[in-house]
Amino acid sequence: MVPSPIRRALAAAVLCGALLLGGVACGGDSGGTASSSVSATSSARAQKYAKAKFVANAGLAAGAAYQWIIKPYREGKFEKGAEGRTFTLVKAGLAGAFTYNRLQAALKNAKGDPLLSKAVAPLAAGIASLKDIGTKLREGAAGTSDIGNVEGVINDIKQAGKSAGAEVTEKVPSLTQLG
Repeated sequence: MVPSPIRRALAAAVLCGALLLGGVACGGDSGGTASSSVSATSSARAQKYAKAKFVANAGLAAGAAYQWIIKPYREGKFEKGAEGRTFTLVKAGLAGAFTYNRLQAALKNAKGDPLLSKAVAPLAAGIASLKDIGTKLREGAAGTSDIGNVEGVINDIKQAGKSAGAEVTEKVPSLTQLG
């Protein structure tokens, strides 16, 4: 009797060989009908995944922005002398960088869906304007206009997603996800 690990390796090799030979044997000309339906299905699936990825990334960006930037700012936790200000600013800085990163990913994801791509394209400049928000927040240099800009971009991305059938809901990432 052959030991179990060797039997598994042999079975895997035989199975792989059979699959490879079967794929080569079935590779004849099909007149284009099978490959057309596969690419159409793949395209629809790619668009579906593009929307899902967009919603996930934009939702994480919105959740991070509201939880660790907008809400603490409104509560006055960025003001000099506020209790826990330093830690709040560090979290906000991480959240700012995370928000920018996830919004960039959402823009990239949106390119996979024609309707979503058109809806989000005008927002690229607004998202690009957030590039240094993490640093400004960490240094305590962000002002009301910076926070308003973050909130505006988040609201615009949510509205663009909604108009393209990809409604964005806030998902607050954990602190470990921010780092």
